[in-house]
Amino acid sequence: MDLQNLITLTTGIALLACVLAVVGVHSYATGKAQRQALVDRLSATGRIPLAGRRRHFPALDRRLRRTRLGRKLELRLLATGLDVTPGEFFAAMLAAVTGLWLIGQATLAPFFGPIAGLLGVWAAVQFLNWQRQKRIEKFINQLPELARILANATQAGLALRTAIGMAAEELEAPAGEELAKVANQLAVGASMDDALGELADRLPSRELVVLVTTLVLSNRAGGQVVSALRNLTETLEERKETRREVRTQLSQVSMTSYAVPVLGVGSLFLMNGVKDGALERMTGSPAGQAAVIIAFGLYAVGFVLIRRLSRIDV
Repeated sequence: MDLQNLITLTTGIALLACVLAVVGVHSYATGKAQRQALVDRLSATGRIPLAGRRRHFPALDRRLRRTRLGRKLELRLLATGLDVTPGEFFAAMLAAVTGLWLIGQATLAPFFGPIAGLLGVWAAVQFLNWQRQKRIEKFINQLPELARILANATQAGLALRTAIGMAAEELEAPAGEELAKVANQLAVGASMDDALGELADRLPSRELVVLVTTLVLSNRAGGQVVSALRNLTETLEERKETRREVRTQLSQVSMTSYAVPVLGVGSLFLMNGVKDGALERMTGSPAGQAAVIIAFGLYAVGFVLIRRLSRIDV
């Protein structure tokens, strides 16, 4: 490896280290703030201070929010529950893409720099999808308790709006946060249908759709909401156990879907390690570049097919 590649590799690693350092500091600050909020809530006053953190890249964030991409990114970040602005996420993604580009160019061949950069964009999108799905799964696990609280509150004679506010105070995140948004919308005059409909749009799942439909129909027709919620609680408990069993059975298949592309990328490092400069000579011709692109495309198709075949809707 010549001096220029060494400098490029060092720069890429430094950029990635900076990104990881920023993420680590942010995670530490968030955890410290959550701990302080919990201590304050358990104190005699029981009041949680609404102190916000200092936002980074405000100019980039303002410009990004004016674009269509920025608005979509903002909605995606709201669905994940992350305390990150679109500008901060975009800046971190650019730094990661630049670092991966330089590392791929220095360690493998210049042709792999753009591919590594595209891989960084894909990883950022997948990270958001993973955070969103994790939040949805956690919310689904809280649905039986949510239905139980609503049933007990309505049986005690409380209105559905009051029951939702009570559930928002008693449940932890993400159910507590999402129900607080619904309660705030109801407080400013939004209808029950619109507020619950937006909740179902933010966290789409069959279980939540069933709960929202039950609440909306009961609110419209004035039916027996208590008995409906009692039956729904039992059904949600059974579906929760079924989903856990299915997820356990498919865990090996999920790991296989990630292992396939990892083995493909690992083989590139192995080839370049056995004979230094082999990948650079291979990608020096159009035929070699086409072969690499086709290979990466086949790995991507294999990853998608394995994920599709292992997806079971419960």
